[in-house]
Amino acid sequence: MQHSLRGYRGVTTAPHHLASQAGLDILKDGGTAVEACVAMAAALAVVYPHMTGIGGDGFWLIHDPDGHVHAVDACGAAAGKANLSFYGNLTEIPWRGPLAANTVAGTISGWQQALAGDAGTLTLTRLLRDAIELAEEGVAVTRGGAEVGQSKHAELVAQRGAYRDVFTVSGRPLQENDRLKQPALAQTLKTLAENGFQDFYSGRLARAIVGDLADLGSPLTAEDLARHRASEPAPLSVRVNGATLFNTAPPTQGLASLLILALFDRLDVGAAETFGHLHGLVEATKQAFLIRDAHVGDPAYMEMSPQDLLDDPDRLDALAAAIDPARAMPWPWPSALGDTTWFGAADMRGQVVSCIQSTYFEFGSGLVLPETGITWQNRGSSFRLTADGWNALKPGRKPFHTLNPALARFEDGRVMGYGTMGGEGQPQTQAAIFSRYARFGVPLQEAVSRPRWLLGRTWGETSMTLKLESRFSPELVDKLRAAGHDVELLSALTSTMGHAGAIVRHPDAMLEGATDPRSDGAVAAW
Repeated sequence: MQHSLRGYRGVTTAPHHLASQAGLDILKDGGTAVEACVAMAAALAVVYPHMTGIGGDGFWLIHDPDGHVHAVDACGAAAGKANLSFYGNLTEIPWRGPLAANTVAGTISGWQQALAGDAGTLTLTRLLRDAIELAEEGVAVTRGGAEVGQSKHAELVAQRGAYRDVFTVSGRPLQENDRLKQPALAQTLKTLAENGFQDFYSGRLARAIVGDLADLGSPLTAEDLARHRASEPAPLSVRVNGATLFNTAPPTQGLASLLILALFDRLDVGAAETFGHLHGLVEATKQAFLIRDAHVGDPAYMEMSPQDLLDDPDRLDALAAAIDPARAMPWPWPSALGDTTWFGAADMRGQVVSCIQSTYFEFGSGLVLPETGITWQNRGSSFRLTADGWNALKPGRKPFHTLNPALARFEDGRVMGYGTMGGEGQPQTQAAIFSRYARFGVPLQEAVSRPRWLLGRTWGETSMTLKLESRFSPELVDKLRAAGHDVELLSALTSTMGHAGAIVRHPDAMLEGATDPRSDGAVAAW
């Protein structure tokens, strides 16, 4: 069993060890936790391109040394040309290709917004240095990256653009330990370091991006990029026993993550890894997902207030009372897909950052822009091709997002940042980690490493079962099945359960970090 790593001057965690190291080096150079996360985000775009990139979206939660918590929403909106007539007779937006590349990439604007309100003083050249070097010199392809490249090879090489040039060798998928170099992406990062992040949206780099997108058939235009801005909506919050939980507002599923834990807090569960623990969280997940799928999307189109729901104890009590402590509620319900990276950092000043970014599916739309080396997201493929209703496609509308970074502030002074990749599994894994650590006293690293579960569909699959890693006890599995859960057993440590991480700042200023053995990540502490 791995153990948490600790230090007093800084800690970082990311699903790739080179990104964690890039963040820690920023802290050692006098940078803030926000600056460390920018460096990690850039590094992840290079070393984990199957999971994330600068052609995607991102969300931040930042706990400043004075205790103030603020959020950054770096979600791009649908193109001005992305309307129903653009898609003709199609009934669904394709998952891959130029028609899926229909929303602005907000990630870079998130870096810009987070830095604008930060006390950091390091230059962009320093923040992006390691990512540029990694893109120029190359990185060894991980086993997970090779597996994704192999499994998605046919659909990705069929796309126009530079995917074949960058991510294959003589037409074959990259294999584990192949050296991946990305010179075009390196030059793009250099341009951002020299010209500033706004160049992505309204400068020379923007013109190159729009030119490539237009050539490939995307509806995005220069006006769409120039119109984009990151924002700082108030984070959602809810009180549970001993802590206040924070998450991001719509269009993310942060409401669902908070609801699961708020409902579980009302159940009488005495120990981790028991029937009550798993059944209670799974049933709370069902209640939360029903609300999420009925209401959550672009806040400009929502008719309910997520924070009002979280602030209403009577409504939360009623939702918790709807959970049968002995029987599973009938399921399935349509669920979401996605691929993501979560990463976090804490510095000696007391700043704790929880950050997540994604291109949605593995390698996003599959469009790799030839001039810039950017892999563009397909987040807008989640829009529904209908005139009205939940997540209906409209120009300028933000798509529903599975992304949601989490923070918790404990009454005893601890601050915790945590999160995971995994689409539909993100709220469930957050609930597993937090409940183990905060309610049942499981050590932080063990809370991440212990076996996990996923209710619903995984990437490329239609199964809506309750999926369990095989390390759960046979007795527990039998009890769940007897209660009506449609249980499916997976391997002992599977990426299906996401790549999670967590950091905790303790009242005595000790910093603690955990990483997921299912990933290629590491904790770096100082």
